[in-house]
Amino acid sequence: MHDETIAIHGGYSGDSTRAVAVPIYQTVSHDFVDASHAGAIFDIEIPGFHYNRINNPTNDVLERRMSELEGGTAALSVASGMAAVSYALLTVARAGSNIVAMPQLYGATYTYLSHVLPTFGVDTRFTADDSAASVAGLIDDYTCAVFFETVGNPAGNVVDIEAVTSVAHARGVPVIVDNTVPTPLMLKPIRFGADVVVHSLTKFVGGHGIALGGVIVDAGSFAWERSPRRFPMFNEPEPAFHDVVFARDFPGRAFAVRARSVTLRNTGATLSPTSAFHLLQGLETLAVRLERHEANARRVAEFLSADRRVAWVGYAGFADHPYYELNQRYLAGRVPSIVTFGPTGGYEAAISFFDSVKLFKRLVNLGDAKSLVSHPASTTHRQLRPHELAAAGILPEAVRLSVGLEHIDDLLADLDQALEVASRPNPA
Repeated sequence: MHDETIAIHGGYSGDSTRAVAVPIYQTVSHDFVDASHAGAIFDIEIPGFHYNRINNPTNDVLERRMSELEGGTAALSVASGMAAVSYALLTVARAGSNIVAMPQLYGATYTYLSHVLPTFGVDTRFTADDSAASVAGLIDDYTCAVFFETVGNPAGNVVDIEAVTSVAHARGVPVIVDNTVPTPLMLKPIRFGADVVVHSLTKFVGGHGIALGGVIVDAGSFAWERSPRRFPMFNEPEPAFHDVVFARDFPGRAFAVRARSVTLRNTGATLSPTSAFHLLQGLETLAVRLERHEANARRVAEFLSADRRVAWVGYAGFADHPYYELNQRYLAGRVPSIVTFGPTGGYEAAISFFDSVKLFKRLVNLGDAKSLVSHPASTTHRQLRPHELAAAGILPEAVRLSVGLEHIDDLLADLDQALEVASRPNPA
């Protein structure tokens, strides 16, 4: 089926009640038939549900739907996008290993990699840029993953996925990517070699700013058994889960099964079934929403680029954008509705613009039906030092717009009046 159809029907063919909408299974646990049935479910010998910290029928539909859209073999839903990032990395990392990551990341992800994981003995090596050559130079025998955002938030860079996965796979290292910004309807990283895909479903997939959620999708293609020393957690009996050997016992979905049965089961960032239901509603309309998002964003980018009060605009749909060619290659010319720009006047003008918008909402989410504005240097990335901001592609004056679904004339009018305020001379 085509993506638009999968987003509505994927992973669900009805239940015993023949409900057309996916039901909310608001329960903590499920009744076993007998001891034999219970044991088979706990050992993952048969499909089934037992305790909803680990799996739930509503969440299962969301997982199947996202896996099908991404072209994966299995998926795991979790409580937030950061839980998805964290669990994906913790599934392969152990004390003494390292992660090679590109610095053009969401602020909380950067902080997690640079400051939180090291407290567990897992180091992050940030590349100088987003090139395959920079990645290759940092991989060693203790590297457990290469991590990057397919389209950086808020940098807007587009990574050459095939080139990066090629150098990682040549060294026996899996590639984990965050595909939140483009969504699988614009870009499917697994087709270009990615091994694991994570999403903050809170953003475009949910689309209405009412539910947190994340998902991890397993491509099922990485050969964990070829690297027993680098990945003992996949090749040796797992003491945290009945001594199973994931690479041997769950071929094609070893990563997803380990993420669920070890990482989620024992740390518990569970997605609520009500949130899964809300995210499913958003997913059903994602295709049509993206069309409006894109159209509005292009008009906004064109308006800003022609305005004397704007110093620069970052929008990969422009032919002079440094990532234009990669955007054409990987997203087939489609452009996510994230527009960055710097107002003439620098940092102070950016703050003045941020304070002066009336229709755009000042917050740090993105992908909402409502248009949103953020100033990364003072919000999502304020904990970064100047050299870290530069590496992440964030200038002090950068303003990030997440362009929503409102009438374009109203959006342009709000931008115009806020720019007018921001361009006035500072009374001081």
